[in-house]
Amino acid sequence: MNLPSEKKRWSGESDLVGSLQSLLGTVVIAVFVITFIVQAFQIPSESMENTLLTGDYLLVNKLTYGGGGAADHIMPYRKIRRGDIIVFHYPVNPAQHFVKRVIGVPGDRLRLVNKQVWVNGARLPEPYVRFTKPADDMFRDNFPRMGVPSGLEPKWWLQLRKLVEDGQLIVPQGHYFVMGDNRDDSYDSRWWGFVPQENIIGRPLLIYWSVRSTDDLAVSSSSVSDKIYHFGHAVTHIFQITRWNRTLRLVN
Repeated sequence: MNLPSEKKRWSGESDLVGSLQSLLGTVVIAVFVITFIVQAFQIPSESMENTLLTGDYLLVNKLTYGGGGAADHIMPYRKIRRGDIIVFHYPVNPAQHFVKRVIGVPGDRLRLVNKQVWVNGARLPEPYVRFTKPADDMFRDNFPRMGVPSGLEPKWWLQLRKLVEDGQLIVPQGHYFVMGDNRDDSYDSRWWGFVPQENIIGRPLLIYWSVRSTDDLAVSSSSVSDKIYHFGHAVTHIFQITRWNRTLRLVN
């Protein structure tokens, strides 16, 4: 007499176990993807305008360049190229993440003349660059210079002097020279030096969301109530704050 109810109970338990296993599998896959394949980042400044804007949220492909191990000879990784946009740990403070464009790869000889980049004696075509100020005789626009401009990292200044030859900076092996596309408003390799290969996280793949103003998402207080308020504001105004023309756009 109790067999039907007993069978239903076991069937319910089996469904529950199956659901839990499916959920666990989904979580494991998500953790694996986030840890090893892609990672989310937000653009916090104007240094890469107009390629990337403040308020763009990126998915970064962490497998593009490999990790320098044995798997690099098996997986279809590729070398970092001049012109690539990369996300990396800021060499001066590795806890911070920066996004810049690769201008010089190992062995390159670089110089800037009136804002124009020259690599190995040839002018580098840069259709992505944005200029907002007229050229002048500053370290920013004519690089390298042997003066000591304000804001230059002291360690970089010492290294810079050793790597300049015939007015050109020689990029050492295992390092990359990067600059922002918003060339007049970018704190980049001109000021703090090279990006070591091991600091590079990956290459931006997709702008999965973009907001018009990060003020809509900012939380000035750490209180739970403020966080709930700002989250609720963002959710209720999502259609107004979203840049739909940039959302789900591939990064080139």
